[in-house]
Amino acid sequence: MKLGILGLAMFSLSLSASGRSSSGKANPASQYLLYVGTYTKGESKGIYAFRYDPKSADATSLGLAAETANPSFLAASPDQRFLYAVNELTEYQGASSGAVTAFAINPGDGKLTQLNESASRGADPCYISFDRTGKYVLVANYTGGSIVVFPVSQDGHLEPASAFVQHQGRGQNPERQEGPHAHWIETTPDNRLALVADLGLDEILIYRFDAKTGTLVPNDPPFGKTDAVAGPRHVSLHPNGKFVYVIDELSSTITVFAFDSSHGSLQALQAISTLPADFKGKNDTAEIHVHPNGKFLFASNRGHDSIAVFSIDQNTGKLSFTADFPTGGKTPRNFELDPGGTHLLVANQDSGNIVTFTIDQQNGRLTSTGQERKVPSPVSLRFVKVQR
Repeated sequence: MKLGILGLAMFSLSLSASGRSSSGKANPASQYLLYVGTYTKGESKGIYAFRYDPKSADATSLGLAAETANPSFLAASPDQRFLYAVNELTEYQGASSGAVTAFAINPGDGKLTQLNESASRGADPCYISFDRTGKYVLVANYTGGSIVVFPVSQDGHLEPASAFVQHQGRGQNPERQEGPHAHWIETTPDNRLALVADLGLDEILIYRFDAKTGTLVPNDPPFGKTDAVAGPRHVSLHPNGKFVYVIDELSSTITVFAFDSSHGSLQALQAISTLPADFKGKNDTAEIHVHPNGKFLFASNRGHDSIAVFSIDQNTGKLSFTADFPTGGKTPRNFELDPGGTHLLVANQDSGNIVTFTIDQQNGRLTSTGQERKVPSPVSLRFVKVQR
């Protein structure tokens, strides 16, 4: 999380709006909307939309889709009819809380119609995702150090929370880890477990998730540990389900875990730097994604302003550094792979631009397409398949 800004991988098999079908297969021939979540303290007014052609990687601006405060992270319903945003606020309706807002998607022009909103029950919510049934959204509150689950009605409205968990404890960095800071939450592909990256605790917490009631219960074992002062931020799962990759914001590393899904246990295998050995400046990592083919992994560096690419050993899950690629902007907070897995789009927050790269399908190396789109303070990207 960037200092001075209030709060902000998903699994590579995630159903939560990567533009993939429920079977996990991409349909690159389809047309998509690309939504951009932003911070609104400057020029931005809310969520912006583009029409995206996966064949050409061309993104045509549709302008402001919805005016809303600090919609820093977005998730779409699996049926692609509704979009949800966390409103990353310190105070909401007089309480120490942010908000979560539900929108209906107009596939014709990309405009969003607000359905309702709810307090997130913790300050600075920074991540939102769907469970695998599409019946619940899960939210991580950064400053609040808590997680919350909201049922979603068939017409897209948020219902009262079905679960709330307040994390406890602190890490060894007195400035960034003075308390818990939940930064990411998603369910596993079998929907039995929910994993949570807590930057303040240096832990990946593990909960048993009940999809009938939307409740969370600590697993046994209850967490996996990163190195001290690593600051786990976001997580991505290998397509084979055996390895979990965690990007560590404070140490600019990636921690590789072996994952036993039957017991919900994480065993640390490796911690590898996202930076070249000769880099001496300040850096905070942000986003991480394993490519759908499982061969390579991408990670973003804010400070070095690059995307680091790693190859993945298919037997051990361990990473080998391939190369890093300048993002064509400043402070790459979030990036997303397009629905066909052929392009990578980077949201450069402080330079206000989204830059598109072609992905080499053999080694993951990136080549700029020369396509750049301007959006004020972009924080996150989300593809939605156009419903006809």
